[in-house]
Amino acid sequence: MHNLAIALSRKGYAVTGSDDEIFEPSKGRLEKQGILPEAIGWDVSYIHEGLDAVVLGMHARVDNPELLRAQELGLRIFSYPEYLYEQARDKQRVVIGGSHGKTTITAMILHVLQFHNIDCDYMVGAQLDGFDCMVKLTDEAPIALFEGDEYLSSPIDRRPKFHLYQPEIALLSGIAWDHINVFPTYEDYLDQFRIFVEGIPALGTLIYCKEDKGLRNLLDHSEMVSEAVPYEIPAHYIEEGITYLTGNGTENTRLSIFGKHNLMNLNGARLVCEKLGVSKDSFLKAIASFKGASNRLELVKRSAGKIMFKDFAHSPSKVGATVTAVREQFLNHHLAACLELHTFSSLNEVFLMEYHGTLLKADEAIVYFNPRTIEHKKLEQITEDQVRSAFGGGNLKVFTDSRELTSYLHHYDHQKQVFLMMTSGNFDGVDFDSLAEEVV
Repeated sequence: MHNLAIALSRKGYAVTGSDDEIFEPSKGRLEKQGILPEAIGWDVSYIHEGLDAVVLGMHARVDNPELLRAQELGLRIFSYPEYLYEQARDKQRVVIGGSHGKTTITAMILHVLQFHNIDCDYMVGAQLDGFDCMVKLTDEAPIALFEGDEYLSSPIDRRPKFHLYQPEIALLSGIAWDHINVFPTYEDYLDQFRIFVEGIPALGTLIYCKEDKGLRNLLDHSEMVSEAVPYEIPAHYIEEGITYLTGNGTENTRLSIFGKHNLMNLNGARLVCEKLGVSKDSFLKAIASFKGASNRLELVKRSAGKIMFKDFAHSPSKVGATVTAVREQFLNHHLAACLELHTFSSLNEVFLMEYHGTLLKADEAIVYFNPRTIEHKKLEQITEDQVRSAFGGGNLKVFTDSRELTSYLHHYDHQKQVFLMMTSGNFDGVDFDSLAEEVV
């Protein structure tokens, strides 16, 4: 929401906003732009008939006093995705969706377009190097590139965000059940993707990962009318921890990223870029310098024999893919994979079974959860034994105190050691840079 506010302010709009809490980096960025609210909290006096539109974020509740006032006045109220569409309705809209990989794929496409000076508007769900704002909205750009999240649009609009963008070019990376607080069954979740693909117009294009069984099955049984273009893992090899793409003439392409899931992401991004007029050779020239999105298998620190990565992985499919990627890239290293259970789904005792086997390729697997987080989310408490049973690994260690966890990570004495820290949070206040200085 703060990125959208900044983008609209830069476009010349008069922007105001409210929230009951504003943290960094949002606070500093809003202040730099000159649109930080003078006071924290809700105030109905901010809502008046002079407003052209109100954009409602997911953090507000249905009984929010400012929302109620806007409804009373009959103001135009948009959800975040609705307003993005409103700004991009006359552009060529590209939407990147899927249960995993959408931030990385969106970032790859944006990197390539920027590399070749192709102007586009965008919305990306993670901070990228070289960008101070992850939303851009202009009158001039002919393309709008949006990351398409399947979560709800707003407290008063229960449609998934990616249903509202109406793409002409779409990509789906795969389907793996998530957000069980909203979609209690896999079928409920799957239906959202069916609606998405069937909404792509006949002259549009869906680019999809054919390696994903659930996605293939969905397309086989959908009434999709658009063109469907599959992608898979490109030819490649790994040498001394570096991945190279092959089959590109006489010169192979050295990459800064690795892992089969990232290589599939890359191939999907390439096909989208080709639809936007970027040749394969031009794509490869640009993608060689792509280092990844923030917190997506991001290098924290590397020394002669030790290395630490952090990754946003939290869904079972992404956890499994990330562990496999690091294992295959560093075959001669001892791999300690550490996962924090932090999301509503991951802390649900039923959904927990979806993680079975996801950490087995690590030499040592560690799972962390905070019972207070479970209490805050008003879920049934889970036990350490439940976690061990769910993951199904005899080498699994479980921690519920982050200080004990970080202390434990100091005990490794392997000459070649990889630490993989996976979370959508921060292990209750762990500073990864400081931890890496100590253990790497």
